[in-house]
Amino acid sequence: MLLGDILLGHSNSAVMTRCVSSRDNLRILMNLLRESSKSIQIEAFHVFKLFAANQNKPPDIVSILVASRSKLLRLFADFKTDKDTYTVDID
Repeated sequence: MLLGDILLGHSNSAVMTRCVSSRDNLRILMNLLRESSKSIQIEAFHVFKLFAANQNKPPDIVSILVASRSKLLRLFADFKTDKDTYTVDID
């Protein structure tokens, strides 16, 4: 995904930090995870991982993730790609 590639570029760390600190961006990505298109879901998942892995999550991002925990766990329970199988631990 172009967005994931851009955000992971070393020269774009400030952009990535700003992106993964946005409540609106997280909501958009969470909606993309529910898309019927598997390729959109997979690409959204790669960017979503940046939100989840961010060690300096703002409180509003943490609140959204905590409030959505059970829905996310159900969504990721059988989440697989053609290339990989992802295991998501949210504890």
